[in-house]
Amino acid sequence: MAAYLSRLHHISLHVSNVEKITNDLVSKFKFNLFATRLTERSRQLAFRKGAAVFVVNERPNQSSVRMNGELLGFTDTHSPDTHRVKSGKCNQENSTKCLFDVSPHYSVDTVSNVCFEVEDVERSFKALRHLGCNFLVPPTTVQDEGGLVTYLVVKSIVGNVCHTLIDRTKYEGNFLPGFDVVEKNSSSEEEDRSCPVTHFDHITYACPRKTTHQVMRWYEQLFGFQRFFIDSEEDLDEGFVINQEGIGLRLTAMEYWKCSKAGIILPSVDKKEPDCKFVIAESLPEQGRNQVDTFLEEHRAPGIQHIGLYTKNIVSTAHTMAEAGVQFFSPPPAYYTKVGKQQEIEAAGHNPQMLAQHGILLDTDLHQDLSSEKASSENRRYLLQVFTKPIFAEDTFFLELIERRGATGFGEGNIRALWRSVQAYMENEREDSQGEGSPKTVHTAHTAQY
Repeated sequence: MAAYLSRLHHISLHVSNVEKITNDLVSKFKFNLFATRLTERSRQLAFRKGAAVFVVNERPNQSSVRMNGELLGFTDTHSPDTHRVKSGKCNQENSTKCLFDVSPHYSVDTVSNVCFEVEDVERSFKALRHLGCNFLVPPTTVQDEGGLVTYLVVKSIVGNVCHTLIDRTKYEGNFLPGFDVVEKNSSSEEEDRSCPVTHFDHITYACPRKTTHQVMRWYEQLFGFQRFFIDSEEDLDEGFVINQEGIGLRLTAMEYWKCSKAGIILPSVDKKEPDCKFVIAESLPEQGRNQVDTFLEEHRAPGIQHIGLYTKNIVSTAHTMAEAGVQFFSPPPAYYTKVGKQQEIEAAGHNPQMLAQHGILLDTDLHQDLSSEKASSENRRYLLQVFTKPIFAEDTFFLELIERRGATGFGEGNIRALWRSVQAYMENEREDSQGEGSPKTVHTAHTAQY
């Protein structure tokens, strides 16, 4: 029996410099700061763009300081089942006072909590407890004038990633109890048209070698996740593998939306569009050190490497963000002029020069029927994607923009071009570092695999 999920509610970041991330999300990525929780011991800020919601938590600099202090101004009650959870599993000191999350006391900035809505937290708790799950926060009910919300926090099998399961069916407030609404909607219609990000498309984990099956089993058993095949010909056990010409990568994807009894309702999104998928990336040993290994080293553990933001118009979105200061990783100019790629881009109705301006990649679904030479661009299934440089000081977490035109994969046709350009970039960085005679961080987090 699994704890079935209804929808993704928000994703939490834990950072040491809240001001910088706030400025980046609002001014550069065009998110709207809509709710805050400010206490003497903590700051939690909620940002929204369409159905994509980030909660930024101030990461404590000292272990003696807890990010989530006493809950002020609202009541906190506990389920009877709470008392059956051993205190040693409640993340040390009084974790029931943590608000919708836990303070990780992590050494670097990190994205560490993916929050899901569920129909019944108590039922989910019993199912997960039966499966031997590790609870960081047992079922806890928080209430304010908008109603009440019950939640729990469970530790995942992937590094420092945890999951908050939340039931807000009895809450009528704008976000969650304890948060004050700052501004219901400060974004203009013009901004929404120029930067139409609507929801989280996918979340990618960077994991150590030979751990993919263990991660897949955990999510399947506890949350009812199902396998999503990136490529129709990929091996069930091996996943989508590229192990040639200096590329050693394994990608395996899974999804939860088909498992939900209630189905998925995403505001401002075509209901035919599936909800957020999860992708596991691991490197292969035969081809030497690569960007997955770099993430594991700089993040100190497996974790969330990047998140894909779905946009209805990637050209406009990338242009708007670039004008605001977002830096994107660009493939070599030869990507847009090599044999076949230029024709592929033009056949899809796009201008290669326009895509090249911001490093946007295009990948056509190779498994569709393109037998007719008169096939119009409307009938072609493809996706467009572009990757940002890291948003933290370390070379760890970054964002991706993705626009889907019927394609459900992850741009597997772009992997080779990206991988080679990234490896060349890493080598150039190392050469520059050696030339300067001082250590230099090798920026590899924006080296997306797909």
